[in-house]
Amino acid sequence: MSAAAALYEIFFKEVAESGVVWTIRDDKGFPTSTNQSNEAAMPFWSSETRARRIIETVSSDRDFTTHPLTLVVFRDRWLEGLVKDALGVGINWNGERATGFDVAPADLLRRLTSGS
Repeated sequence: MSAAAALYEIFFKEVAESGVVWTIRDDKGFPTSTNQSNEAAMPFWSSETRARRIIETVSSDRDFTTHPLTLVVFRDRWLEGLVKDALGVGINWNGERATGFDVAPADLLRRLTSGS
């Protein structure tokens, strides 16, 4: 299993245990990034430590702060908003380039709802 695949699976385990999803923000709002396929995604992490590590590691993210969302709010409001905005969901991105799996909000919602 690749590191990105492992972090994807860890996302569900940690979020189920904590009931919190983390993102980052600055005074302009929440960041998005475009992947090599020209698809935009907004990043989310399963722990504050993981989100904070991106802030500390990625120079362009140094001015961001961590921002918690309850799992209920993330699932019931944010995922719907991401669908409307045609954004993917970046899951537990890591490393100096903040990379990892991007998934469609509807797919993530199905996985969170099914519990598997």
